[in-house]
Amino acid sequence: MTALADPIDRIVAGNRVFAQKTSEANPNAFLELTKGQWPEILWVGCADSRIPETTVCDCMPGDIFVHRNIANCVHPDDVSAASVVEYAVTHLRVKKVVVCGHTKCGGAIASLSDADLGTTLNTWLHPVRELRRKHKAELEKLPDNDARAVRVAELNVLQAIDVLKQHPAVKKAASERNLTLHGMIYDLGKGQLRVLEVTGGKKGNGLWSPN
Repeated sequence: MTALADPIDRIVAGNRVFAQKTSEANPNAFLELTKGQWPEILWVGCADSRIPETTVCDCMPGDIFVHRNIANCVHPDDVSAASVVEYAVTHLRVKKVVVCGHTKCGGAIASLSDADLGTTLNTWLHPVRELRRKHKAELEKLPDNDARAVRVAELNVLQAIDVLKQHPAVKKAASERNLTLHGMIYDLGKGQLRVLEVTGGKKGNGLWSPN
């Protein structure tokens, strides 16, 4: 495809290529998508443009239900995230919930200080900055800010899972049909996912369930 200067022209042209390639590979692909969605995974990720979950996981449209925001935060009072979780867990009956942070995360890096980012971002990242303060001693032992930002990203994933554990739909589905929660970090420089150990689950598999 010829490179186009205007970004809107570029994405529209790219969509035509995608539609053509997809139809050539499977003539019924789009017709099947009109019949409904049955994703097995709810993905809570960062809004960062470098981590499109369907692409980095080599999945197709319909495979993953998605909620993304700045620094993949899940706040107890966030109605947007809570509504996505309820729909995915209760109505789509996903089997797994993934919270995925990443290296070189702008939100995690910004949370290493209290620099003014503007009212909205200051409020949004306040819980992540609180994590930094809570784990100050641990973070100060790390060699540099890159390492500290990665650790903050990990802690933020684990905190998001702690919040999700308390969501009524998650608690009900975990108890009744073994819904599980998984924490991950995407290494931007390697293009690879790393599964985190989640407190309360089995060691090393990023799993939490009430059983």
